[in-house]
Order: sequence, then C-alpha cells, then structure tokens
Amino acid sequence: MGTSQSRQDGIIDSDGEEEEEEEAEEQYDDALGDHQKSGSSSGTHKGLDEIDAKLKSLKLKYSSSQQQGNPNLKNPVKLYLHIGGNTPKAKWVISEKLTSYNFVKTAKSDGNDDGLDSAGWVLGVGSKVRVRVSTEMQLKMVGDQRRVDFVDKAVWALKFLSDYEYRNFGTLFQNCLFENVYGMEASEKNKVKVYGKEFIGWVKPEVADDSMWEDAKDHSKDSTLLKGSQGSMEEFEEAANGGVQTLALGALDNSFLVNDTGVHVYRNLNRGINGKGICVKYDGGGNASNLTPKKALLMRAETNMMLMSPANKGKPNATGLKQVDIETGKTVTEWKFEKDGTNITMRDITNDTKGSQLDPSESTFLGLDDNILCQWDTRDKKGRAQDIATSGSPVLHWTQGHQFSRGTNFQCFASTGTGSIVVGSLDGKIRLYSGASMRQAKTAFPGLGSPITHVDVTYDGKWVLGTTDTYLILICSLFTDKDGKTKTGFTSRMGNRIPAPRLLKLTPLDSHLAGNDNKFHGGHFSWVTENGKQERHVVATVGKFSVVWDFQQVKNTSHGCYRNQQGLKSCYCYKIVLKDESIVESRFMHDKYAGSDSPEAPLVVATPLKVSSISLSGSGR
Repeated sequence: MGTSQSRQDGIIDSDGEEEEEEEAEEQYDDALGDHQKSGSSSGTHKGLDEIDAKLKSLKLKYSSSQQQGNPNLKNPVKLYLHIGGNTPKAKWVISEKLTSYNFVKTAKSDGNDDGLDSAGWVLGVGSKVRVRVSTEMQLKMVGDQRRVDFVDKAVWALKFLSDYEYRNFGTLFQNCLFENVYGMEASEKNKVKVYGKEFIGWVKPEVADDSMWEDAKDHSKDSTLLKGSQGSMEEFEEAANGGVQTLALGALDNSFLVNDTGVHVYRNLNRGINGKGICVKYDGGGNASNLTPKKALLMRAETNMMLMSPANKGKPNATGLKQVDIETGKTVTEWKFEKDGTNITMRDITNDTKGSQLDPSESTFLGLDDNILCQWDTRDKKGRAQDIATSGSPVLHWTQGHQFSRGTNFQCFASTGTGSIVVGSLDGKIRLYSGASMRQAKTAFPGLGSPITHVDVTYDGKWVLGTTDTYLILICSLFTDKDGKTKTGFTSRMGNRIPAPRLLKLTPLDSHLAGNDNKFHGGHFSWVTENGKQERHVVATVGKFSVVWDFQQVKNTSHGCYRNQQGLKSCYCYKIVLKDESIVESRFMHDKYAGSDSPEAPLVVATPLKVSSISLSGSGR
C-alpha cells in the first residue's frame, strides 16, 4: 500500500538542464511510441515527430537567458516530463526550457484525423502536447509552485513565470472545460442556466456557503488511520475460485463472493473474511438464465440472496431475478419484473435501508431502471407470501414508485439508514428522494457533466458520494432552513446557499500508473448501521488500485490540499492498495468487525482470482 504524497516531489530547476532535456526527449519518444503501438497515433503527432527529429539532428542549444529574453513569446511556460513511474529513480526532467501554451478551438474532423475524440477546445504546449480539454487530463493545480500537472500519454507539468499567468491558465482551462462539456460558452448566464441559481456555489466556489463543511464534526477520535507508514498494513488473501463478478458483504456471520460457478461462502472475522469451502451452485429454478449474475443482494437476516443477471450481454438491465436460500443452497424461485401486466426490466436493486438486510422478516427491496424508481415486494397485494410451488414463475408486487416518461437516464442508487434514496444519472445529476415519495425529488444536484456510475450515502443521509470515471464527488446534503433548523436535502428542498462539493481525485501520476483501464468505479463509505456512528473512510477502485481517503480529512476545510486551489476543492491525500490484476470491488466490512486495536473494520478487496482482507491498523495478530 502506498501513498500519493510519496510521489509528489516538487520541481527544482537543476544545473544539468541539457542532459535532463535529452533524457526527457528519450522518455517522450518511448511514451509516444507505446501510444502509437496501441492504435492511438495521429497524423498530426507524426508530423510533430518529424519536426522534432529534424530539430534534434541540428543539435541546436539555446541558453536559458536567451530564451527568457524573448519578449514576444506569448503565454511562456517551462514544460517538464515525469519519468521513472513510482520507482526510487522517479523524477521530473525538463522537456522544453521555455515554450508557450495556447487553447485552440477545433472543428469536427473532416478526414484529417488529429487523434482527438471530437471538436472543442484543445490545449497545445510547444511541440509535445496536444490534448482535448477534459477531466481525463486529471489536471492538478499546485499553487505554491505556480505549476499544473496533467496527463497526455505521459505525465507533464507546466511551470509559470508569475502568479498572474498561473491563475489565468486556471481560469482559461475551466472555461474551456465548461464549453467542451456543455457545448456553450462559459458565460455567467450560461453557468446559471446549467447549474441553476440555487447552485451558484458550484459555479463560484468562493461564494459558496462552507459553514456546513466547517461545522462537520468527527464522531470518533480515530481519523488518523491513513497517516501510518506502509508497514502498518496487515493482509491475508486466498484464491477466489476465479471469475469473481461481485462481492456481497454480510454484517452477521458470513459474506459472499459471486463468480461464474456459484455463490461462495466466507466467514466474517475481525481480521477479514475467510473461505468456508462452501459453494451454492447455480442449479434448479426452472428457467435459469445462463448468464452469470452481476448483482447480489442479501435479505432476510442474510439467509436469502437475490441474484440478478443481465438479459442481454453488454447491458445491465434484467427481466427478473433469482432468490437463493443460502442455508439450503437451493434456488427458491425466479421472480419476474412486471407492472400492470407488462414485463419491464431493472438495471439495479438495493435494500430499502442501510441495515434492512439484517431484518429476518424483510420482504421488500428497491428497484431502478433507466426511467423507473420503485419498490418491489415478494408478497402478494394482500401482504401474504406467494405460493411459489404452484405459481410457476411468480411476479413481484410493485408496491410504490414512479415510471418517468423519459429523460431521467438513471444509472445507480443507494439508500440511507431511514429509507431515503439517492439516485445518480447519466447526465451527472444526483437526485435525493424521501422515503415517502418516489415521484419527485426533494433536491436535484446538477452534477459536473460526467455520468454518475455509482452512488453511496452515509447512514444519516448528510453526505452523498458519486462516482464518475475520473473523480469522486462528495456532496453535503445539509442546509439551514428559514427557521434556522438544520435539515437534509432528502426531507426538504434546499435553499439558495447550497455548499459546494468536494472532489476526490487521483494525482496525474497515479492516474497514469493506473493503466489503460483507469476509470473509477464503486465508490463507498465505510459501513455503519447505527445512529450516531460516523463513517471513517471512503474507498473506490480504479484499475489495479483500491484508493482509500480519510473521510474526516476530506471534510476538513483547512486541509492542506485545498490551499491555493482555484475552482472546486480537490483532495489528493489517499493511500493505495495495489493488486496484480484489475480489482472487481473494494468494500469495508461492517463496523462491528473493527478489532480492539483498530477503530476501522478490515477492507476486503476482490479480484477475479483472489480475495484479500486488509487491516489499516497494523498491530500484530
């Protein structure tokens, strides 16, 4: 397990600039060569390579003073390249001692493919960088060094000659990003049009009401778990029988891994989960789907499990689900999703509340499709258990919900400890619904333009976490009403002074090291099911990394990451659990499994072939 800070050295100009520049040229050529081999080369880049080669052959050398003496150079910057990855030899080297940057608006390709995805604003730096402005650049601003880091096939840094030039770049970048995302000029009018007057703090974070962040209290004194050394980790792992699809953690005796062959049972221990050698096979149930389940939901005091398989490969939507009795190892029945006599699909299911899977009498659960939010019941309309033996393939009872006409494009959802619901959408919006009504959201956060692929919420509903491909967005749902009472956006419409969110990001270097499949998925809070208990960490998965943030540190408005930042505040302080293969899911066990030497429960990390249990405390067992 590593920390981002260990690889975030400052840039110090050295006397060996000529040697460093030659080394940077070699590293750049290597990186570009790898990019071209992957099939992402472009005609423009090839042209730049030819120019670069000719310039190199001339072996032209200019002194720094000569270059800096050019008064006509517009937007001057120093360009650095990071080499060495995360090895002890990692360092920044000069790529161009003095060059310039510009933002250029491009039109759609008419056959002359320049390697960029689509029309819009592009950042060009000297002859080395030409990249479409997007969140995939993972741009990080380092105010105390007048520097910005970003990714474009390699990891680059720009150093500016003055504070004004540094801040002007930040403003230009944000404006270009807005236009690329929303397709309109970044004017004040258009920003209000996109975000709404209530969310002016998302447009201008400097005027946002941060009082709720400042008043955030840590309910435990153990918020420094991530400040330990790398040696403070404990881990044990075992084979997971291959083909792992999803992880279903239990709060009682057992947890479960779902793979290609069945549901494998693991024993819950204070130091993690341990295989029991028991597997519930996918057999019985009549019209069983041949597709492996992608979603598993524990119910009825964790004695039953709902397994949902996509109806078509490549799409998550399912026409029904299996109910498996874990204790007997048999499929109880196969349920159909149906409303008013018409078959419908669901893309996701979840428990009514954070802790309802512990209820032995639980018969209901929540369902979500692209334009549907509802609750299902395994009992009939009169509240009686259906006679599965005689009903063939019984139909789930739709107890409440709403089928929206179009346009919601729901992607994911989660519930609070009291049954309120948060829903994430393809357009980046995050909606909050009270447990009493699924027809209209009490609050709808506009999002930042990136699709929300996963959501979670704290037990008390005060904090919402949205996952996108390139960052996590942490939203405070608290607000003060006109009577001075503090409420959440689940129960009432939030007012005008809504807090600005925080962004949880990888550094550009870590994003690059995460590999080609470097998209975030499955952001979760640690797991509590009691009032007054505070979640301590946030964990998300990206490639071979499990990334863990200290929740209290993220909420701290005076945290060092937030100094000298422009725009929305981003936190880059985290630790990484690195695995040998891409990670399927990372989750903290239930709070009850925190040991006496650790206030946090173990982290469980599942890959297709292995499952690991990791303690963040580090005292011996």
